[in-house]
Amino acid sequence: MTTPLSNIEIPGLKKTRSGKVREIFDLGNVLLFVASDRLSAFDVVLPTPIPEKGHVLAALSEFWFGKTKHIIENHFITSDIVGQAPRLPKLAAAGAAALQQLQDRAMLVRKCKPLAVECVVRGYLSGSGWKEYKKSQTICGVKLPGGLLESSKLPEPIFTPSTKAETGHDENISFRQAVKILGAPLATKVRDMTLAVYKFARDYAATRGIIIADTKFEFGVAAPVPGAGNSGAAGTAATTPKLILIDEVLTPDSSRFWPADQYKPGGPQPSFDKQYVRDYLETLDWNKQYPGPVLPDEIVRKTTEKYVEALQRLTA
Repeated sequence: MTTPLSNIEIPGLKKTRSGKVREIFDLGNVLLFVASDRLSAFDVVLPTPIPEKGHVLAALSEFWFGKTKHIIENHFITSDIVGQAPRLPKLAAAGAAALQQLQDRAMLVRKCKPLAVECVVRGYLSGSGWKEYKKSQTICGVKLPGGLLESSKLPEPIFTPSTKAETGHDENISFRQAVKILGAPLATKVRDMTLAVYKFARDYAATRGIIIADTKFEFGVAAPVPGAGNSGAAGTAATTPKLILIDEVLTPDSSRFWPADQYKPGGPQPSFDKQYVRDYLETLDWNKQYPGPVLPDEIVRKTTEKYVEALQRLTA
């Protein structure tokens, strides 16, 4: 097991953004995304990193970007950081040690303007959706049938967007509110793409014994790479802005993965994601505000195992 990496610094490169999990560096024409081993729960970055986590996030995102590119373009260019370094002077100047640190946890991506809404899709009733359903029989303004249980499969997947918070908690919003933020044409398009990618991934994961209960996508607007012939939209002029899938895709950080052979509605489910950590944190006397509690070694070990198993099941 590798030594976990929480703080990522690259000599000569300035971070353009430091997120809850990822560090972003500007290399000129492209961005360098690096997945750390930090873990956030309830929108608080915990002080204890999870070994192998960054590798799993990077590998799964690359896998899903490839799997879904026939549905929508994405920002992924390559994960071959060492191979591309000679073409990127800023990266090459960082030195071999820095490049080795990035191995298997970084990717080069296209620049874009991220949208101000996170695109959540739910196929099952869990988490904050279950809490809201118990109060109002709705999720983000979507009326649901009565009599559903915790972890019940929904009649159809639903789009339940949220705001994006750099710090603090994201907030669920209705589709109508998303329209006010993005405008009707763009909000409709991201809703349709969110549902399309989820349904494709859900069906694929089912063949690997995994239920994708819900997940969160991010989209951005970018111009296509001239002459690149990128996925999913042949023939569009290179100067036309496009909606593209960005950030991470269908990882244990952004999704609920359940083992299909153990699925039983009526309560929480075993999982291959950070719900295991959330469940542990719910047993503590913690107000879900910064700073978060230190995780015990056993929780860390089992979380690593769950992340790695998700990767192996989905990509083997």
